[in-house]
Amino acid sequence: DFGSINTVYEDFFKPPYPARAAYAVAALPAGAAVEIIATAVRNL
Repeated sequence: DFGSINTVYEDFFKPPYPARAAYAVAALPAGAAVEIIATAVRNL
């Protein structure tokens, strides 16, 4: 349900939006509805 994810994404993040990628699959492990993988960078 990309529409719901987009709504939450736009509410949580502000422009310029961070990069992201989305893939549609038949099923996720353990019956999950969403899988999120994140990379964070601290000020170096």
